[in-house]
Amino acid sequence: MKTLRQTGLSDLPRVTQLGSISDMDLDAVTKFSALHAKPDGLILQYGTAGFRTKANCLDHVMYRMGLLAVLRSKQKKSTIGVMVTASHNPEEDNGVKLIDPLGEMLAPSWEEHATHLANAEEQDVQAVLTEICHQEAVTLQQKAMIIIGRDTRPSSEKLSLSVIDGVTALGGQYHDYGLVTTPQLHYLVCCRNTNGQYGKATVEGYYQKLSKAFVNLTKQTFSSGDEYRALKIDCASGIGALKLKEMECYLPRELSLHLFNDGTKGKLNYLCGADFVKSHQKLPVGIEVKPNERCCSFDGDADRIVYYYNDADGHFHLIDGDKIATLISSFLKELLLEVGENLKIGVVQTAYANGSSTQYLEEIMKVPVHCAKTGVKHLHHKAQEFDIGVYFEANGHGTVLFSKAAEMKIRQLAKEETDEKKRKAAIMLENVIDLINQTVGDAISDMLLVEAILALKGLSVQQWDAIYTDLPNRQLKVTVADRRVIDTTDAERRAVAPIGLQEAIDEVVKKYKFSRAFVRPSGTEDVVRVYAEADSQENADRLATEVSLAVFQLAGGIGERPKPGF
Repeated sequence: MKTLRQTGLSDLPRVTQLGSISDMDLDAVTKFSALHAKPDGLILQYGTAGFRTKANCLDHVMYRMGLLAVLRSKQKKSTIGVMVTASHNPEEDNGVKLIDPLGEMLAPSWEEHATHLANAEEQDVQAVLTEICHQEAVTLQQKAMIIIGRDTRPSSEKLSLSVIDGVTALGGQYHDYGLVTTPQLHYLVCCRNTNGQYGKATVEGYYQKLSKAFVNLTKQTFSSGDEYRALKIDCASGIGALKLKEMECYLPRELSLHLFNDGTKGKLNYLCGADFVKSHQKLPVGIEVKPNERCCSFDGDADRIVYYYNDADGHFHLIDGDKIATLISSFLKELLLEVGENLKIGVVQTAYANGSSTQYLEEIMKVPVHCAKTGVKHLHHKAQEFDIGVYFEANGHGTVLFSKAAEMKIRQLAKEETDEKKRKAAIMLENVIDLINQTVGDAISDMLLVEAILALKGLSVQQWDAIYTDLPNRQLKVTVADRRVIDTTDAERRAVAPIGLQEAIDEVVKKYKFSRAFVRPSGTEDVVRVYAEADSQENADRLATEVSLAVFQLAGGIGERPKPGF
């Protein structure tokens, strides 16, 4: 793949900035497009995570997402972000996603545009761009600004140059931030579009904002030699290690971070990282832990985090997104009670959240819990309905959202409240607002908030883990001829098609104590995912197998029939 700069095509005329679509000179776009040819027969879908596939299939997609980002920027009259990453996928993969003006994920209607444009044949690219301009009323004379970031994959730098080619082909301006975590690029987009109100639009500004909030939140608590201060971090051989090393000088020296799988050796996400630890329920390679040492793992682009430890008997204990959400929401609820303001807090989970976490939040902490469809965009949207919305997927991706009204009220109380106890609680809430990355799940930000809460409450990792005991659970998948035969409702907790499947699940669930089960179609392959939990691991396994068999029989299963022992 050659870039525009290597071919001399960068001197071709750019898009004319006139008011009518017919005046657009798209010849340059077409000529550049020939440098980024689409492989025959390749069809990709833009989903919650953007595009992801083998890196050697993505050159044309990157170029075209550069084009699309320019149109989105013109339409929104805002800076748009383009992140080159495949997150927790293997090193050989790569991907790209666009970031909307407030650091949020791309709007669903533009996800459709992205899919259409990426899959268009070479001769149709110009027509697709023209159609997008018509549908979205893009003002062509509007300037466009795109900021670009990438992860540490060997393919990422070259692919980011393809994005730049797309941006410059349509006359857009760009700033390449180079190696950044995905959450950092979300932060930078938001900063640029809020005139610095959210923070300074530099990576250093990110470090300064988070570290200042962390120091202010913990300054009354930390003392030299605190045994809860050391933390071992598995960085998945990814970007998180580079950024934590840069940030270390901004953090108090009492917080001792020990980095493993820091990218100096080993492949990205291979036998390490948050997704591996969560899926395999065991320690990553490349890290040695003593009994009861607190550890955590990031994923490849540092937007997920899970905690864990080995007990004195050598047993592995996972502390996933459910328990992170429980710790954070309990802490916030206590502060709200001290402040005495009627601010509404809620926790948003998916059907995969362990039943024990839901019960603890609702019955012990009296925090309302709402269930949303699987996928970060669904949780984020639901969390926006509260004054303070906490959402985490079990995989460790999550954050806290504060409504504008809640944030203004908290900052006002922190400044003006005369009752010392109430003002102190308000100041702590204000520091949480500044410490959390509200644009997206952020492993670094989430880690600092967890570390602050554990220190403030004097909790060890074992005490945190003991807040509640997870119900034993099992996840299985059933291969089917067509996943579209499965249709669900109630945030994917009940099946409405095929007929008879939900009734079969209900009958099986009745046989076991503290049990529940649900099925949902995969978003990417012809499999149906099965989740089951019950009072014992043996019963959870049996329930999962029986539900899998019902799916196989009623939803067109293919291949080997599900049987005990998986």
